Amino acid sequence: MRRCWWWSYNVALVFLLVVILSDCSPPEDPIKCGSVSPNKHANCTITNAYAAFPDRTICRAAEVIYPTTEAEVMLAVAAATRGMRKMKVGTRFSHSIPKLSCPEGEDGVVISTKYLNRTLMVDVEGMSISVEGGATVRQIIEEVAAAGLALPHTPYWWGLTIGGLLSTGAHGSSLWGKGSAVHDYVVAIQMVTPGGPQDGYAKLRTLLPADQYHLNAAKVSLGVLGVITQVTLKLEPMFKRSITYLKRDDKDLGDEVVSFGRSYEFGDMIWYPSQRKVVYRIDSRVPSNTSGNGFYDFIPFRPTPSLALALVRASEEKQESRRDAVGKCISANLFTSTLSQLAYGLTNNGISFLKYPVIGDSNRLQSSGSCLHSLDDFRITACPWDPLIKGEFFHQTAISIDLGVVKSFVQDVQKLAELEPMAFCGLELYNGILMRYVTASTAYLGKQQHGVDFDFTYYRSRDPMSPRLFEDVFEEVEQMAVFKYGGIPHWGKNRNVAFHQAFRKYRNRDSFVKIMKEFDPHGLFSNEWTDQILGLKGTVNIYKDGCALEGLCICSQHTHCAPTEGYFCTPGRIYKEARVCSYLGSSYRP
Repeated sequence: MRRCWWWSYNVALVFLLVVILSDCSPPEDPIKCGSVSPNKHANCTITNAYAAFPDRTICRAAEVIYPTTEAEVMLAVAAATRGMRKMKVGTRFSHSIPKLSCPEGEDGVVISTKYLNRTLMVDVEGMSISVEGGATVRQIIEEVAAAGLALPHTPYWWGLTIGGLLSTGAHGSSLWGKGSAVHDYVVAIQMVTPGGPQDGYAKLRTLLPADQYHLNAAKVSLGVLGVITQVTLKLEPMFKRSITYLKRDDKDLGDEVVSFGRSYEFGDMIWYPSQRKVVYRIDSRVPSNTSGNGFYDFIPFRPTPSLALALVRASEEKQESRRDAVGKCISANLFTSTLSQLAYGLTNNGISFLKYPVIGDSNRLQSSGSCLHSLDDFRITACPWDPLIKGEFFHQTAISIDLGVVKSFVQDVQKLAELEPMAFCGLELYNGILMRYVTASTAYLGKQQHGVDFDFTYYRSRDPMSPRLFEDVFEEVEQMAVFKYGGIPHWGKNRNVAFHQAFRKYRNRDSFVKIMKEFDPHGLFSNEWTDQILGLKGTVNIYKDGCALEGLCICSQHTHCAPTEGYFCTPGRIYKEARVCSYLGSSYRP
């Protein structure tokens, strides 16, 4: 009887989730200051869009500066350099999960690019656009489309700034041409770095194609080189795309994964291991005179009723507390089938979905994020992860696996799914495993080889000492990806575990560190986190009771898990070298 009740409950919740309203409360600014005056923002805290860094620390800044011009950035950097104060750059939406924007010390300074967001020039003849560092993906897409041009690849989420996405290596999906990373379409970067007395303590650097040595460091910088004030991107003439979603069994996914990416320029996959299904997005260019005015407004990125989001979260928390795997799988199946029926947010004419393929201009199909923009001040609707409405709260693991070994990785995940058929339902509640294609980059901290980027989004408890259902399966997949298959982590996502010794995987790491010390010899734009992931000081591992539950460590003793809750440190099932927190029951005695 209880299972039937939960079925009805989740049907109602999913129905509410797809009742999309026209307005939405925009997210709060991730920077909050206790003292605000016309010329001073002091006693501040900084976080990310999810209101939680991996280790849940609160980052503080003595001062936040909001420059509106490059000259004002110069003044801010000069003042902080003169005082030897630590600096970090803050962005409007702050969607990076790691602590890249967290300054150090009691007198740390954050320089926000919130108002440094103008489009400086669209060169139609030369096919390029120059923007300030705080310009968003949405803004760039719209500006170039108005000029009949296109930036062929962007992340799917348009709530990123150009400075932020370059700093973290954000990308779309493609194995064709230069690939899907935005930084590989950069032709010039202007940035402000610390300087000496002879420079007035701030130096404006213009990095052009003739200076690939420095430009390749700045393209993916982790924010440790300085403040990106201007970026110039190479464009293409506007083109049309054709998109069809096709669901199939996943039994031949290992064989298909490479050939599919080589067949479709913008293709990707959504994998549902518990359902034994994969959804192929067949996405290619078509002639510009092809009829169609399609539009993509991805449903999970739309304004969603806040009450529905809170109820869905409450449902998931109850399923976790009761170890209700069946309930999770029912919810996941309902959610993914609803998305499929609604074509994931695709429409043929901007209003309704009629049939596949959906054909339209690239700018209308490549990215979305309508929940960011509205006039609703009452939070009737919100982005699903908005911390103010207590909706989604999740971990996100994103690892790129070399094409040469990706089949074996897929097969290992399938073996885990066979051993625990319901284990991946928790991922499917967040629309499964997104698989995007990436290519080797000239950027020193870009991708090192052609590969597939696997994005896993899954439940995170608001209590850091509370284990998750199938904790061990997710941990084993993460450790397989990073260690067994040598995966490279996305710099703007992931838990600490994924960054363990990751810097060693980059061929040009020494050149990056050398340029980092050249641009910022005193390390004023570095913090403890970046020093750790760059292998300069300490380790990303944090060892304490319960540390493995949050991915702060790989368990080596039972107390790193949750023995009082029945979770103990054991070897992996497929990857025996893994050490994971497995549920063995409260009566188990090691």
